[in-house]
Amino acid sequence: MDDAPLALTQPPPLTPLLARGALLSPFKRPSPDAGFPRTRLVLAGLRVDFARLAAYERVCGFPTGEDALPLTYPHVLGFPLAMRLMSGRNFPLPLLGLVHTALTVTRHRGMPATGAYELTVFVQGLAPHRRGTEATVVTEVREGGDVVWESSSTYLARHRTRRPATAPEPERRGPLPAVAEWRLGADAGRRYGAASGDRNPIHLHPLAARLFGFPRAIAHGMWTVARCLSAHGTPDSCQVRAEFRTPVLLPGTVTYGARDGRFELRGGGDRLHVTGEVHRL
Repeated sequence: MDDAPLALTQPPPLTPLLARGALLSPFKRPSPDAGFPRTRLVLAGLRVDFARLAAYERVCGFPTGEDALPLTYPHVLGFPLAMRLMSGRNFPLPLLGLVHTALTVTRHRGMPATGAYELTVFVQGLAPHRRGTEATVVTEVREGGDVVWESSSTYLARHRTRRPATAPEPERRGPLPAVAEWRLGADAGRRYGAASGDRNPIHLHPLAARLFGFPRAIAHGMWTVARCLSAHGTPDSCQVRAEFRTPVLLPGTVTYGARDGRFELRGGGDRLHVTGEVHRL
């Protein structure tokens, strides 16, 4: 049944899901016309693990010990549910090599770390991309019946395509004023993977990344936007839109720039990696 809710009693374990997704990846045939899972996964009564939260805050640069969830942390809470959907047989995109391309997050009010939350995750649809097929995955967080946080993420499976994508080319802008320079170690992907649970091989080891066309391991898109937002700061009620333009190779050096609610990461040769905007609601 379309959009049928499926209640979960606990977050699904990530390691078996990632293994299942890896094993099924060679058999997937990505296409924007393919069928996709319509089930909405719902997990009620979720409480935050403070040790995991602190590890995430440290690796992303957020202050630790505060009774407020970082803006991007609910994505981590919903990630196991998203992986359950995206690693299944009826999800048409291969999990291995899948690249996060864009993110929209809306937080309607501050979220205490001590709160109890209900998560809902579902696949909204598929769309053509100039380099393959994208899937949109939606995560909603409720507290006391009200939606307090929601996000929409797009993930790209690269493959040959015969028809042009409907989306226009990204707008090109000049660099924002530089605020900070960050040097990223070769272990940046492994450290974020340990804190978040996202252990996609393209982030963990250069040999795995080369299988998917990357010369070295690449940083997680969610780490790059979280690191930018930890430096930028966000109000309790806000919306953030971010696009992941080109991968950040590890190890490497990036420059964080910001002005008037906009932020970005650039690399050597003025290469734009991440761009985004923060809007107060």
